[in-house]
Amino acid sequence: MSTTCLAKNQFGEIIASSDHSAMDFIDIEHQHCTARISLYGGQVLAWQPSNQQPVFWLSNDAIYQQGKAIRGGVPLCWPWFGPYFCEDKNENKADAAIIQNHGFARLSQWQLAECSITEQGVNLILTLQGKNTQTCWPYAFKLSQHLFFGNHFNQNLHMANNSEQTIQYNGALHSYFCVSAPENVQIPALASANFDDKLTGKHCLAQVKVPCVGPVDRIYYSNDIMNIIDEKWQRTITIETENTQQWVLWNPGKEGAEAMVDVHQHGEKEYICLEAANTQWQTIPANGETSISQTIRIS
Repeated sequence: MSTTCLAKNQFGEIIASSDHSAMDFIDIEHQHCTARISLYGGQVLAWQPSNQQPVFWLSNDAIYQQGKAIRGGVPLCWPWFGPYFCEDKNENKADAAIIQNHGFARLSQWQLAECSITEQGVNLILTLQGKNTQTCWPYAFKLSQHLFFGNHFNQNLHMANNSEQTIQYNGALHSYFCVSAPENVQIPALASANFDDKLTGKHCLAQVKVPCVGPVDRIYYSNDIMNIIDEKWQRTITIETENTQQWVLWNPGKEGAEAMVDVHQHGEKEYICLEAANTQWQTIPANGETSISQTIRIS
């Protein structure tokens, strides 16, 4: 493995590294936290504030390979969430080809544009841009991901439509949160939101009980601030978002996780996914821009 120091001062250090799989990583050591980012996927893999349990879960069996998504951290689902049907080639949607579940951003090589260290934390800017990267999504675009790591975490995904036509996107900040166990977790704010249950295909009215033990796969219609309350670890993860309309709650459960080669044994008992999302199509005008963001704090 080769390493390079990108920045260093009395508050911390930023180190770039490449491993045997030709993956590039950014490691952060700061007085307030540690963190790790993969440039493949532009993906935050870890963030751990000082004197805290890790905030993001990362599978011990995660696959670091081109064309494969990394299981854990905060994958970026963009420019679509879930399966995408390539209807340009076939007018019959049922027969259309499904391409790249959750989009191509999490399968692309990002660039580190800027990095800096302050007393409060570390700032990074990652970028991804292209044109005609997909047959069914040929638009010119530029993504800029602004990341802050300190006592709190902030992630802002800025999207620029560099084409001469209106484009549509949907997506999510697919956060895997470390918990003592899903059965020890409560998310009170979800109890007042209506939701789509993707396992049953039904739209449901708000329910007092919000299950975190899998299998669970729900889209909640809310942009409220969320508190993930972990009774055993006696901590609360607070997530505040901007410009997202839904929350996705997901855990595959025992059988689902066992069918995934990149989830280590009993890994599903160590996390829940609570994803800030726009699951419905959003419009970005020609030469226009927009952004989504999340800020996470621990108490």
